[in-house]
Amino acid sequence: METASKMPAPDRNPETAAYWNAAREHRLLIKQCDSCGESFHYPRALCPFCLSDSSWIEASGEGTIYSYTIVHLRDEAYVLAYVTLAEGPVMMTNIVTPDPQSVRIGQPVRVSFAPTISEDLAPVFVPVQP
Repeated sequence: METASKMPAPDRNPETAAYWNAAREHRLLIKQCDSCGESFHYPRALCPFCLSDSSWIEASGEGTIYSYTIVHLRDEAYVLAYVTLAEGPVMMTNIVTPDPQSVRIGQPVRVSFAPTISEDLAPVFVPVQP
């Protein structure tokens, strides 16, 4: 997925390395609690709901736009959004579309991956065509 300019490099650490490695393979990983079963995002070792250990699961990559704003920077406009994943977690991301004005709350989206200034790819979402 091409974007007008590359995104900043992610802040890799031991808790997020698997997430970024999977993104390089065009796969979206999220964490799921080993005890209560809740799925969550942003990746961290302990479940934010019950503080138990968690494991990686592969997300479907499908979601819906929960909220968004159009950001104008220099001569570019981009869509910053919260997307509710099919698995339940909400993640902050970008919606990549040639027409930012067409974005709507509740619109279905699918994950894609955009280049960063490093070797990493970052998950972004594109609207699903009806």
